[in-house]
Amino acid sequence: MHSILAMFGTTSTADAAWLVVGLLGQLMFTARFLVQWFASEKAGKSVVPVAFWYFSIVGGLIVLAYGIRKLEPVIILGQLPGVVIYSRNLWLIHKEKRDQPE
Repeated sequence: MHSILAMFGTTSTADAAWLVVGLLGQLMFTARFLVQWFASEKAGKSVVPVAFWYFSIVGGLIVLAYGIRKLEPVIILGQLPGVVIYSRNLWLIHKEKRDQPE
């Protein structure tokens, strides 16, 4: 097991834990696409369910935390704008629901 972890540059338990965190973030991104795909198949057209944005923001925040921990500027700069956009989309969705007459 130690040699497998070493292949991924993990030299400590903390490194191994952060590797798991990074992988969980990537799984969130995979889940968001599955949610979108299943919703589109069910509707018979392309749709983006609210769950897509929740998986996006959770995955983005986790991968951003991983990038910050690893001091990886490519990951940080790649995830930061997405987290802002995902947050904005969720805000707009909730604002629209709040503003709808009952």
